[in-house]
Parts: sequence; structure tokens; C-alpha cells
Amino acid sequence: MKKLQNLVQGAWVEGSGAGQTLVHAITGQPHAIASSDGIDIESMYAFARDVGSPGLRGMTFQERGRMLKRLALHLHAIKETFYEVSWATGATRADSWIDIEGGIGNLFANASLRRKLPDTPFATDGDFVPLGKEGTFGGHHLLVPKRGVAVHINAFNFPVWGMLEKCAVNWLAGVPAIVKPATVTSFLTEAVVAAIHESGILPPGALQLVCGSARNILDFVDERDVVTFTGSAATGKRLKANPRLMEHAVPFNMEADSLNAAILGPDAAPGTPEFDLFVKEVRKEMTVKCGQKCTAVRRIFVPREHLDAVQEALVRQLAKTTVGDPQQEGVRMGALVDQSQCQDVLEQVARLEQEAERVFGDAKSLELVGAQPSVGTFLPPMLLRNERPMEATSCHEVEAFGPVSTLMPYEDIEEAVALAEKGKGSLCCSITTNDPKAASTFVREAAHMHGRMLVLNRECARESTGHGSPMPLLVHGGPGRAGGGEEMG
Repeated sequence: MKKLQNLVQGAWVEGSGAGQTLVHAITGQPHAIASSDGIDIESMYAFARDVGSPGLRGMTFQERGRMLKRLALHLHAIKETFYEVSWATGATRADSWIDIEGGIGNLFANASLRRKLPDTPFATDGDFVPLGKEGTFGGHHLLVPKRGVAVHINAFNFPVWGMLEKCAVNWLAGVPAIVKPATVTSFLTEAVVAAIHESGILPPGALQLVCGSARNILDFVDERDVVTFTGSAATGKRLKANPRLMEHAVPFNMEADSLNAAILGPDAAPGTPEFDLFVKEVRKEMTVKCGQKCTAVRRIFVPREHLDAVQEALVRQLAKTTVGDPQQEGVRMGALVDQSQCQDVLEQVARLEQEAERVFGDAKSLELVGAQPSVGTFLPPMLLRNERPMEATSCHEVEAFGPVSTLMPYEDIEEAVALAEKGKGSLCCSITTNDPKAASTFVREAAHMHGRMLVLNRECARESTGHGSPMPLLVHGGPGRAGGGEEMG
């Protein structure tokens, strides 16, 4: 069984001690060991600041952009090796495509931004502002690289994309990175980092990696650095309160899970293209990555008169979702990342069921393809129904981070807005409608509580990237519960 390595000061270092055993999500067998015990985190900061920073900030934007493109091309050429590793996370080929090729796509997108930037190590922002009558004196905003390190604490669900979408930005800006992936899927991050390191494309110190627990990773940040976090709202709040961050006013960007909503427009009755599009989109958001996406649909709001029809259509589609080993032909949904995550989802579903009825998804009678329920971490898609979303509010407060969503009625577009707002800040929200007035009203009134709004209809469906897809050149983040941060864009 492989023991994961940490990339420290340009060299691979094995953590001491027994470490944490990581289990294959499909087979249930021990897969790897992760340990960061004995790793000198402080020395990693010093190496990033003293070696990585000068190397990157000495390059021009054009040079950094070309570097990103070379790296993207290299990773794309060997992407199949990452798909093989990704299977152990429980992901299907389609799930892994989002993570692996989506991450590489972020490198390409940021590389293309060099065309808008000068061939210098710094950039000016805006126009020169004259501050005297003769025009001999004035001011200009100047953008220069930070001389510290970008510390990225990432989530388990996208071990490749989560790293590359952040690092692409800091590398283009001339800042090195220390990456701390979620331990449970760190074996995939390690595989990608190894490929990056072996390529020699990045300058020394531009990227370092910590696998395993690293509770002291923020003990050495100062005013030169920046910290990003992706994960649960509870963990993010705890990290944000770190005294070191406050003492040194360290920028902290948080992207947390949120209770994202999908709204069926008042006009989208059964038989319309929008009704079918809506059902298809919700099914996809519930099942892709086993619902383990921070942008997945957790709350489904439909006109009360269409509640039964939507339920019937969704149940029909969810029943077609074959669950099992992603390497078996026909499997549409794989496994959750590990047993603890599986158990947590069931516990949150039990909380939701205190105010809602489960209308689809029985874990005890789940039929698997090419896998055994006793060894993997499989769950079926689960659909709940809450008849009184204005009064029964757990659906607006509790998130089951898996293939789970709650169907609810609304009376009019104003109530749909009010219900969406009850999530207290979300990464994204979508409305499926062919009525421009309904779309305009909903977006205008609900946008202040959402990081991204999608309008879906028959005209744009063919090109639409979908409810839950962050795009490299658009801001990804959201207010309130979603963390109040901004990534990409």
C-alpha cells in the first residue's frame, strides 16, 4: 500500500508515524496512507517566500501565461493516468472529467488572460489620474505580486480542479502556493502534483504539497500571504477566526457549501420544453459526483399546481440511475468518498425527515452494479418532499452533502424569491422559464443573496453549462452561508 509523499522545499518527503489509512471508495480496501507528521511547515513558508516568490514575480505576465499553457498541455497529454487514480474516489468517468479536465481547463483559461496583460512583472489598473493643473503630477494604481505565499486548504470533492483553479490565479499573479488537499482524496492531488513537479515547467518553490493532517498550517502566515478555504461552512468559520489571520490582517477567501435552489418558472407546465429541461437538470445535479458538489441543487421550488407532476417525473428519472462500480458499463452514479461521509449524509437526511417525507431513495434496498453494499460507500439518489417550506424550515438550514434534494411548492414568483433567500446566501441558483418577465423579476430580486444566477430555457439549453458549473472567467462564490468569498473571474 502506497504511503503518500509531501512536496517540501522541492523534494518528496514521507511523513513519519502510522498516518491515516485511506480506503478505496468502491472496493472498500485500504488504498493509501497519508501522513504529514514531522513535516516542517515553517520551512515550507520560507522556501515559498525566499525561492518561489522571486522566481515567479521576476517573470512577466506573458511569461507566466505561457508557463500556464505549457503546464495545461502537459497535464492534458497525460490525463488518462489521473482518470485511473480517480476511480478510487468513487467517481464515474463523467465525474472525473469535471475534476480533471475542468481543472486543466482553468489553466488554459488563465493562460489566455495574458493577452489582456502587459509584458511586465506588474500591471497598472485604470487610467492615470491628473492631480495638478499642469499635468506634471498625478496618480496611477499599480498592481504588484504579493511577496508571500497563497495557502490553499481544499475540499475532498474536487482534488484536481480545486487545486488548479486556485493555483492558476496565483501563478499568473506571480505568487507561489502551498496546497493542503482534503486528506481523504489527497492521493489524486498527489498524483497531479507529482506530474507537475516532474515536468519542471514551474520554477522551484512555486508549488508545495501537504498530504495528511496539518493543523498548524496557518501558524506561520503573515501580512505577505493569502489563505483560501473550500469546504464546510462550520470549518471555514473556525479557520477564519484564527488569531494569526486577524493579527496580521491576512486575506481569507472562503467558499463554503450552500443550500442552492432550482426554481421551475410559473409558465413551465408539464409538456413544455422548460419542464423537461428542469427535470433533467435537477436529476443531473443530484447524481453527478453523488451530489458531492458545493453547487448541487439542495432545494427544488416549483409552482404548487405542478408539485405532483414534478415529483412523478423526477422519480421516474432517478429510478433510471444505475449505481455501482464506475468501471462497469451503464453505471451512472458511483460511491460517496468514504464511510464517514456516507454516514453523515444519512444523519442529515434523518434531520430533514423530521419535517419532510422521503418519496424516493431507500438505501437498504439499493441494487448495485458490479459492487457490494457491504464494502463500498454507496447511496441511492434521495428525494424528499416538504409541503410547507415557509414554516418547516430545516430544508433551508440542513445540508445533506450527497445525492439528496428536497422538493417544495411556491405560490407565486415573490414567494419563490423569499424561499430562495431562506438559504441565507448561496453559491448559485437557477430558474427554468421561457417567460422573460418572470426571469427578470426573479433574478433582480434574488441576485443579492446568490453568487451566480442561471436562466435556462429552450433557446439557451444547447449551449448552457448548467446549474452547477463554475466558469473560469466568471466569479465563483457567494454571500452569507456560502462564505462571502470570490474565486476565479
